[in-house]
Amino acid sequence: MTRDKSREASFEDLEGIPPHRVGEIVDGELYVSPRPAVLHARAKGQLFHALEPFDKPPGTRGLGGWVILIEPELHLGKDALVPDLAGWRRERLPKIPDEAAFTIAPDWVCEVLSPSTEGLDRARKMGAYAREGVKHLWLVDPRPQMLEAYRLQEGRWVHLGAYLGDTSVRAEPFEALELKLGLLWER
Repeated sequence: MTRDKSREASFEDLEGIPPHRVGEIVDGELYVSPRPAVLHARAKGQLFHALEPFDKPPGTRGLGGWVILIEPELHLGKDALVPDLAGWRRERLPKIPDEAAFTIAPDWVCEVLSPSTEGLDRARKMGAYAREGVKHLWLVDPRPQMLEAYRLQEGRWVHLGAYLGDTSVRAEPFEALELKLGLLWER
């Protein structure tokens, strides 16, 4: 991961990022990361698939109530963030905008950790998500096979739990579904 500290980055800086890289702006700094490795991509895809019932209307074998997207670009204040997954409650996002980036903060984000981005995700991006009022945050790490769940309370992240291996978990805000973590690590 590289970053340019010589000046405050702008959204225009993202246009020059090659397609095999991910560009983000956090606290005015441009971060450019490589595309995720296979275990990272697998965990993200499996989690998206597991949460799919929340993105379907109730009564259609779905739990409904959410819009869940893979790698949406978020323009929040001066930050441009690309979480691995993000979800909005439908009452806050009744219609999906036809734009390149969202300006409405999600209700839930998930960052899948990798060695090159873990520091950025845990320190800078968690702070940005808290500042913007994201209510729930998950950190998924395929290396130790762990999911950490957080809830925002009074502007601070409260750690709700860390879950390892192939255990089953009901984690906020998707506690209506029992998530089998082993599916995320399956090779």
